[in-house]
Amino acid sequence: MALTITAAVVVGLAAVAHAGDLSTPTPTPTPSPEAPWPDFAMPPYNGTGPTLLRFGCHQVVVDRIDPLVNPGSIPSPHQHQIVGGDAFNASMPVSDISELSTCTTCSYSDDFSNYWTSNLYFRARNGSYKRVPQIPNRLFFDDEFTTKTNGGMVAYYVSPGKGEVKAFEPGFRMFFGDAALRSEPQGQWNLSTQTCFRCYSGPDFQGDDLAPCQDPAVDTQHLPNGPCHGIRTNVIFPTCWDGKNLDSADHTSHIAYPVEGPHVFDGIGTADTCPDSHPVKIPQVMFEIVWDTTAFNDPNEWPEDGSQPFVLSTGDRSGYSQHADYVFGWKGDALQRAMDAGCIAANCPGIATQAVEEAAKCRVPEVVDENYEGWLDTLPGNPPQPSATTST
Repeated sequence: MALTITAAVVVGLAAVAHAGDLSTPTPTPTPSPEAPWPDFAMPPYNGTGPTLLRFGCHQVVVDRIDPLVNPGSIPSPHQHQIVGGDAFNASMPVSDISELSTCTTCSYSDDFSNYWTSNLYFRARNGSYKRVPQIPNRLFFDDEFTTKTNGGMVAYYVSPGKGEVKAFEPGFRMFFGDAALRSEPQGQWNLSTQTCFRCYSGPDFQGDDLAPCQDPAVDTQHLPNGPCHGIRTNVIFPTCWDGKNLDSADHTSHIAYPVEGPHVFDGIGTADTCPDSHPVKIPQVMFEIVWDTTAFNDPNEWPEDGSQPFVLSTGDRSGYSQHADYVFGWKGDALQRAMDAGCIAANCPGIATQAVEEAAKCRVPEVVDENYEGWLDTLPGNPPQPSATTST
């Protein structure tokens, strides 16, 4: 019998199982017209079903470099926050990154990949800026590591089951998004299920009831228009590969969405049918970052017109420019074994892990010497802040 569980159910059951871990328990999700529950059976995650990796990574550095989109540029146009292996630099060769790294900030100690996104800043009424701090994510599946990270993010990898996806090859990298975008993207697909901001409705992750980018009550493709008890960013990458190129000129042409369209995050699937041009099914990769915006909810500090005050480090006040970069760096066949293992979260049998304290020791020196903490007159690099640009 085919599994039909959605991630909403996975999240809901996990929330119930760990309600005591949060000072304010998350309620069990209820069906709605926007996100109905199907008939379901809980996936076994015991070697015979899908794999859902969910694991935390400390921040390895905050810097204004981008070895994927702006290789060798010191500085790059805008700032990023980066996690993963210590091979990260202004330039990174198309080779086995796991052989160039000596440590990683991630809980899976064989994952030397690098993951990075833009930062979030608050723009006060007087025009000054302050970086919004990142905080650890909530507890799921007894994963204490993820609740103790310093900055950083949570990485997800999904496989429908053994032999269903092909792990990335050494040298593989990919990009999602458009750093120049300032309005809702116009194209073949609706990407609102692939990138979003979740506005927590109360303290302790309240409102985090349904799968990422699938709850219209709290999820928007643009930055939230009102105060939040924290904002979460989710970015999901395409799940089909051409099977030949480790990269492409735009860092996206070698990957594609399934024929049926972008696969929502459901914790068990990646694609039904990949196009002939990109026939290889790859793991679904998702980044998740939590920003603590609670210190910036004073309406007297918001713009006088009441518009939302947050801006990405790209200079984007809309949020549509949120993007993500990925450079694969798992050691040997560790990721393939995990994708075939039918395991869950940060405790995949046979995949090496490390203590949160050991991961925190891994750091990369900053290349660009500039201040990015405290109150600033401009964003790092002072990127332009156009009101609107469009893209496909």
